[in-house]
This record gives sequence, C-alpha cells and structure tokens, in this order.
Amino acid sequence: MKNYILTQQVAEKKLRRMAYEILEHNAGESQLILAGIRDNGSAIARTIQRLLHEISGGRLTVKIIDISLDKRKPREVVLSESLPFDDRVIIVVDDVASSGKTLLYAMKPFLDAHPRKIECLVLVGRTHKAFPVHPDYIGLSLSTTLQEHIYVEVDGENVKGAWLE
Repeated sequence: MKNYILTQQVAEKKLRRMAYEILEHNAGESQLILAGIRDNGSAIARTIQRLLHEISGGRLTVKIIDISLDKRKPREVVLSESLPFDDRVIIVVDDVASSGKTLLYAMKPFLDAHPRKIECLVLVGRTHKAFPVHPDYIGLSLSTTLQEHIYVEVDGENVKGAWLE
C-alpha cells in the first residue's frame, strides 16, 4: 500500500499552477529552455512545455533538453544537445528536491555560458537543504525525516502520482 502525497489529478493541478507562475515570472520572454533531469525531470519538463504552449496560445517557444547525471555522485553532467545559452532563461526541472545537490550539479554546464537567469522547478520540495539551491517553482513542499523517501511515478509524459515511504 503506497502512502500517496499527490494523486495524478492533484499533480496535474500543481504542474498547471507552476506553468502559470513561469509565465508570470518570465513575462516578455519569447523563448525558454526547460532542462529536465532524466528521467522523471524530463517527463515533467515535457508536461510543463505542453502546458506553457497551451496557456500562452503558442506565443512562447519552449525548447527541451535532457540532463544526464548520476544523482548519487554527480561528477559528469551531460546535456542531450548543446544550444546557445547566452542571454536565455533556463529552467532546470526535477521530480524531487531534497538536499539541493542534484539541482546544483545540473546547473554546472550552463555556468560557462551567460544565461539571463537560471531557475529551478520541482514537483516535490523537501526541507533538507545541504546546498544553497532553493527551487523557484515547487508543486508541493513537504517536511520529512531523512529516513523517508519520496517517489514520483511517471508514465511517458504523465505524472501518475507521488508517494512517501
């Protein structure tokens, strides 16, 4: 029996709200880059891309790239493609933020360029920050113990839910 903290319906509402927030915080932008951390972050980024297209009426161009890294020991960070990141808005997307370590390392490839800004989006944010990264967009903020784990289930581009174990 899974202890669900987000159902599919609630997760969809949270993602839609975050898409509206992205549009509000980036008014005047014609293009955004969503950088999803594989695998769940990439699925969430594609959902956000679809919602941004729908909400903006297609006026906003949203490019998706994938970030690959070992979340336990993130020494090497690989992007699915290289784009011009100078003067661009980049939003790094993941499913759960715990210590901030994965998000911090995921930003590393963008720091050699000169982006206009880098923001972070997570579906679930935990309160165990060991690194100075605080997501700009959080679907659900949750206080947990260090022994508890949060799992986000995705099927293709659909977030099926999240549970606490």
